[in-house]
Amino acid sequence: MAYGNNKTVFTYEELANAADGFSQANLLGQGGFGYVHKGILPNGEVVAIKQLKIGSGQGESEFQAEVATISRVHHKHLVSLVGYCTSGLQRMLVYEFVPNNTLEFHLHGG
Repeated sequence: MAYGNNKTVFTYEELANAADGFSQANLLGQGGFGYVHKGILPNGEVVAIKQLKIGSGQGESEFQAEVATISRVHHKHLVSLVGYCTSGLQRMLVYEFVPNNTLEFHLHGG
């Protein structure tokens, strides 16, 4: 099933390799729905990989809706969705990586 128009569908193994096995060294942050790791795709593109926790409360229909919505939204102040992963029970979103602190830092200062 295609969730997002023209977005790359990644395997779990591809994203695990990109994020060095989701190592602690690549952990960018975590929240109620899961963890975000920095990764480098085989083409050299740096990405942020949001790995949703299994049983986090975000169901399959919500995941599909998020991918479809984010795929259509484009704005200079929003990160773009590069792709996603739906291997087995794994649900991951792959975003463009934006360096230099967090959104909160840029909005409210550090």
